[in-house]
Amino acid sequence: MNKNKIIRIGTRDSELALWQTRWVAQRLRNAFPDHEFSEHSLKTLGDRILNQPLNKIGDKGLFTKELDNGLLRGEIDLAVHSLKDIPTELPPGLTIGAISERWDPRDVLMSKSGAGLKDLPQRAVIATGSLRRTAQLRHFR
Repeated sequence: MNKNKIIRIGTRDSELALWQTRWVAQRLRNAFPDHEFSEHSLKTLGDRILNQPLNKIGDKGLFTKELDNGLLRGEIDLAVHSLKDIPTELPPGLTIGAISERWDPRDVLMSKSGAGLKDLPQRAVIATGSLRRTAQLRHFR
């Protein structure tokens, strides 16, 4: 069988992003057997700045901007992002083409003692780099 077109899939160069991209690529191969799909990974600003909390960098699209620019320049044909990383306003010329099925959306708390969130002392310190999780924890407590 002669493959018609190679679709270039852009992704972050992280273990999770690469796994997600391979998962998406396999589903695309199943749905479009006449096409080939190649993965193109790169490090984003959020991947490169490791010495600061992400909320201190203060830039929208920390994990998406480089891939979005690759789409706009025609270097890749589609990008796989975690939905939580996508800014609420997309750059002109881009659209969300599909959202995959969602798995378990819950986060996990890891504690030395095995205590659950309700069992932790009132002033317990919980490490997170996410403003969303910080707000949720404050609301919960």
